Amino acid sequence: MLEAAFWGFVGGFALVVGAGIALVFQVPGRVVGAVMAFGAGVLISAASFDLTGEAFRTGGPDAAASGLAAGALTFFAVSRVIKGGGAVPIVVGAVLDGIPESAAIGLSVLDPGGVSAAIVVAVFVSNIPESLSSSAELRKERSARSIVFLWVGVAAACTLSAAVGYGALSDAGDNLLGFVNSFAAGAIITMLADSMIPEAFEHERRSLATGLLVTLGFAVAALLSAQGG
Repeated sequence: MLEAAFWGFVGGFALVVGAGIALVFQVPGRVVGAVMAFGAGVLISAASFDLTGEAFRTGGPDAAASGLAAGALTFFAVSRVIKGGGAVPIVVGAVLDGIPESAAIGLSVLDPGGVSAAIVVAVFVSNIPESLSSSAELRKERSARSIVFLWVGVAAACTLSAAVGYGALSDAGDNLLGFVNSFAAGAIITMLADSMIPEAFEHERRSLATGLLVTLGFAVAALLSAQGG
């Protein structure tokens, strides 16, 4: 369980790293947009191969489809209730996809080959732009201390989720495991369409590089996933 918690912490700690970068440096808007676009591509890959693909393999079409729908609807409902600006939905998305992702990391420790490096790297790489972009917006209305505490709390939840994923879900049926993975994917995809990609394009629109950077992020993460598989 400690190993699972450690790897969950590694993935979640990237959120604190991204926030720290945004708070220490005056990151130009175009750089924020570029990082967000690359991170969006990484998340698309993780949602496709490491989460939805695994959900279909373990739980089958019913578990995968229901999890995708539940994750999407949950993100949609929570973000509409909060009614926050551009940064808040991304924070919500980090929580809604980070917890099931971390549970999946914990579960991967049980595999014969050990923890899935592809999932850990994809989560780490994508978490940095999520928190960096959100923190760059949040610093306009919140103190640096409150922003750091926010992301430390999310990272702690991710660490706990990895441990729970290892302990509580190790004996779970394939349908539940598939549902958990696809739930995370549904939340990720909805957040990307609603918040992260539009926000990246808003910052990057002068260079029109958003699509290229999203594809680059997808390609890099897909390669990592293929090597990890």
